[in-house]
Amino acid sequence: MMITYDQLMQPLIQALANLGESGSIDEIYEEVVELEKFDENTLAVLHNPEKSSQTEVGYRLAWAITYLKKAGYLENSSRGVWALTDKTKRSPNIDSREIVNFVRSLDKKENQETVDPSDPASSVSDSPEETLAWREKLHHILIEEMSPDAFERLTQRLLRESGFIHVEVTGRTGDGGIDGKGIARINGLMSFHIAFQCKKYKGSVGAPEIRDFRGATVGRADRGMFITTGSFTKAAIEEANRDGAAPIDLVDGDQLADKLKELSLGIKTELVEKVTVQHDWFLNI
Repeated sequence: MMITYDQLMQPLIQALANLGESGSIDEIYEEVVELEKFDENTLAVLHNPEKSSQTEVGYRLAWAITYLKKAGYLENSSRGVWALTDKTKRSPNIDSREIVNFVRSLDKKENQETVDPSDPASSVSDSPEETLAWREKLHHILIEEMSPDAFERLTQRLLRESGFIHVEVTGRTGDGGIDGKGIARINGLMSFHIAFQCKKYKGSVGAPEIRDFRGATVGRADRGMFITTGSFTKAAIEEANRDGAAPIDLVDGDQLADKLKELSLGIKTELVEKVTVQHDWFLNI
């Protein structure tokens, strides 16, 4: 039986504590997976395969983060790093049910109906559901509407915008899974050659694909980069970082979406001005 989002709250806090009280979403996810000892089958379950590459565990973890932030147990920076607040450091052992009730009390609306605690989507504003909307649309375009050639060109543009030079697409030339190559520059002084594979995929990429790709890069690049619209299994991540083997950088569907958003490549972020009249300020002047 899949663990619920509220059951992930305490492991999430423990994961951040283990990480030194702060961490990225990916670091938190990996640490929670280790703490809860989720098996491959559980981690392979996608929340909505037709709309997103997000796993069910990742989806429920996002809800846990949302509730903990609203309750004052977590804070995050503009760079996406999450950290424990002083409140959490003082009281690391939480009551998840109490947090759920507290957060929902903050978001009461007129004529609000009683909802099932296992389905948080109907009661909390600024939820993962809202965050997922643009990702689902992007996922549909990349998977269902964009041709393989166009996806390779998108990857090429993404790498160029990220500072890579001499980025070439070499797909379908018998390179054993290598779709392109480029050169990464570090501070304008150092550089290394990369080979990349970009895979339009709904499911999870496994360890065998990573091994095959690494084999194809031997003698052709300093390191490899595997980019997919899907996700990576735990075994694939371990294989990519296996000791004694050339490292493979992994970019999953969520990371790809975040990077496209950051670089404003096909994704436009509009900031709506919110004007608030400060009543007390005028009365106290």
